[in-house]
Amino acid sequence: MRLKNSLHKNEESPSFSVAIAAADNDDIFSVVKDALQYNLASFCLFGNEEKLTTLQQHYKLPDEQIRFFPTKDEKESAHEAVKLIHEGGASILMKGHVPSSVLLKAALHSEYGLRTGKVLSHVAVFDVPTYERPLFLTDSAMNVTPSLEEKVGIIENAVSVARTMGLSLPKVAPIAAVEVVNPKMPSTVDAALLTQMNRRNQIKHCLIDGPLALDNAISIEAAERKGIQSDVGGRADILLVPNVEMGNTLYKSLVYFAKAEVGGFITGGKVPIVLTSRTDTKQNKLYSLALALHVMKNQTRG
Repeated sequence: MRLKNSLHKNEESPSFSVAIAAADNDDIFSVVKDALQYNLASFCLFGNEEKLTTLQQHYKLPDEQIRFFPTKDEKESAHEAVKLIHEGGASILMKGHVPSSVLLKAALHSEYGLRTGKVLSHVAVFDVPTYERPLFLTDSAMNVTPSLEEKVGIIENAVSVARTMGLSLPKVAPIAAVEVVNPKMPSTVDAALLTQMNRRNQIKHCLIDGPLALDNAISIEAAERKGIQSDVGGRADILLVPNVEMGNTLYKSLVYFAKAEVGGFITGGKVPIVLTSRTDTKQNKLYSLALALHVMKNQTRG
């Protein structure tokens, strides 16, 4: 399923409500206005009361689908949004103009946070104009240097998202600089272990093969030239990066050099966390929200 297919007019009453921390700015109101035109969800907007009122007068959002929650600052906005979800008042958490660290600190609060015991990880879905299918990338925002155990959870999270988008058996490529195991390169050792764990059914509902360099993961021609015989090589759906530096760089390279559209969110918690950047386009923020809602809806059905 392409990202644009997640955006379609919902003919039923919205099933989910989105809590947006620090929503008191033009960018977020513009995204909310577009989301309401698609009837994607209802919204709980947290922020400065005066700013929220001024923006509402300008955008004229339908009163029956939005609720305002005045807060004194970004920190309170983040914590109150998380508390509302904890109390069952909203289904998805979204970042407004608040630092990611502030929002995540609230989301991980020991008393009312959104942890479930699973690994929290970011899953991004790209539509690259020159690539024939959606490409998943994980983790470019949450886990800095994940352990082998954490990589298992990161894969499971990404596979779960991919399966809701129509991939019954997604192909996972643990990315490294080379396609051979080198004990001096821990990412290649982890990739080999993950591959073996998958073959022994310790990681299910996907195919894993690695290590694979990026070209061998996404290009059949490159894989064939290197003599790689693999069901994943050249056909990868999910790219698992070894650390956040590689993930962040690849994410931004796809957006700025390849002109890819992207949607992404943090999964593994009680609810999806839509953690967009302030530099993301309005369209990509809308895709991120629509993607989270699509996954939430399908996982609820399951």
